Amino acid sequence: MNQGISTHRVPVRSFSVPLSATPRGARLARLLATEKLRAWELPLDPARLIVAELATNAALHGRVPGRSFRLALSVVPSGRLRIELTDTRGDRLPVSPRASADTPAESGYGLLLVEELADRWGVLYGPVPTKTVWAELDPEVPGTPA
Repeated sequence: MNQGISTHRVPVRSFSVPLSATPRGARLARLLATEKLRAWELPLDPARLIVAELATNAALHGRVPGRSFRLALSVVPSGRLRIELTDTRGDRLPVSPRASADTPAESGYGLLLVEELADRWGVLYGPVPTKTVWAELDPEVPGTPA
């Protein structure tokens, strides 16, 4: 599922950390991302919301006992922020609520939020047994509505 074309370039800033695939690890992902965004003087939102949703999904749906997930943030020279969450459940792929049945679901709205907030998002498969769910945010242009 590729919701956009990523033009991934060599990052000028990068951060990567393994975290436990637990609710505590998901919370820590959001907190670490917030601190890194502050240090890089980037807007906190919507990036920290996207990290929170993707980390929660990694902890809930990508969990394999004894294995962690990885949060990675990078900024390329153009100012584009790339968020990546890698887990060890490559066999469990995220499904957009837009692609699912017309009946309302009790969960699955986190990816709808990611779809709305990110400029692009998608999934990279491998190396086996992993998958990476990524989202990109283009830099804000001064004078344009958020």
